[in-house]
Amino acid sequence: MVDFEQLQASIEYQCQNNLNLYDSPSGDRLATQAAAGRHLRVLSLPENSDAVSVCLCEDGYPGWLSLADIRELEIATTSYHAIALSEAEISTRIPEVITFTQKAMQVPNYYLWGGTVKPNYDCSGLMQAAFADSGIWLPRDAYQQEAFTQLIAIEDVLPGDLVFFGVQKATHVGLYLGDGRYIHSSGQQMGRNGIAIDRLSEQGDEISQSYYRQLRCYGRVVKSYEPN
Repeated sequence: MVDFEQLQASIEYQCQNNLNLYDSPSGDRLATQAAAGRHLRVLSLPENSDAVSVCLCEDGYPGWLSLADIRELEIATTSYHAIALSEAEISTRIPEVITFTQKAMQVPNYYLWGGTVKPNYDCSGLMQAAFADSGIWLPRDAYQQEAFTQLIAIEDVLPGDLVFFGVQKATHVGLYLGDGRYIHSSGQQMGRNGIAIDRLSEQGDEISQSYYRQLRCYGRVVKSYEPN
């Protein structure tokens, strides 16, 4: 357990429990979550704040950690090092990725903006968690995941490829399952408020149609993310 007085910007820490990271020091809005075991670095120490600026090591994602949660950190015994995976190695793990999402759907859940820890996810959080469970890291947000993947033509799309939606940029992502179906975590207002399977077709219900009209592209994960 780390005390505030011991906190150092040059030290790598490991989360002992699942933690929330916020998008501002006020802690009003969840930015992402850090599952137990993840590594982070402190970016700056607060002077008059209830939170500390941190960066997650696996995906380089920044956020604010409540000072009350500092006690959930331990100094990491080893530094995080990204593990390079070949496209072939990733391909063999795709069935596990698909299984993760399907099992997550069977557990009661709801859509949580910033959620990356079971049972409640946002769209890109579910994708990141599913791949990470098989040792494959993706960037955090949907538009980052789109830029990271290898774009795939519609005739070449396979189960385990990512499906991206949005107008000016990717704002939503799901996992292709085959036969025109994909699994995703969608919101309450224009979605399922949780994890569900939808169809890429104009023939579905209003929610399926709404997402289908925003279909941007397909992307294949061919490497594991290595932050700079």
